[in-house]
Amino acid sequence: MASGDTLLVFTPQCNEPPASNFATFDTRNQHPVLDFAISEIGILSSVMPRHYGGGGLTNYLHYAMTSAVANDVKLETYLERIGDQQQDIDNDGFAAAQNTGDITVPGTSGNVDIMSTTHANGAEMDNIAVGEGFRLKVRRIAVAGTDASGELELRFIEIKET
Repeated sequence: MASGDTLLVFTPQCNEPPASNFATFDTRNQHPVLDFAISEIGILSSVMPRHYGGGGLTNYLHYAMTSAVANDVKLETYLERIGDQQQDIDNDGFAAAQNTGDITVPGTSGNVDIMSTTHANGAEMDNIAVGEGFRLKVRRIAVAGTDASGELELRFIEIKET
């Protein structure tokens, strides 16, 4: 597989919510979404595909807004290597957050936009290797002075090798 090819796709049904501050499952016109208020979190697990070539990762986050038609949103993504005897699953071990920057929401509520975060190969990815289990944590964070109102509705996450 070539760099830039899709490795994985997550949908809202893949969410494994934490004990608190979790994004909630919802639907919009029968489209499953995860609703994120400020500081809410979604966590998704998978195994790094065998065709992964060892590069960095870009997460493409497809979202709409419940009601907002102005101002900004911001998401952070974190990766955690489960691997072969790499992580005691009684504890969390996520690498440092990478964020989208301040993203202006679509001018129409319900229109889907795509924003991204990038994790360089190595420490930003918690050194995840081919065939290892991992988790992706997504968190909505505050944008100073220009937060978009209402909830962010996460529809898909596409992970590509970069």
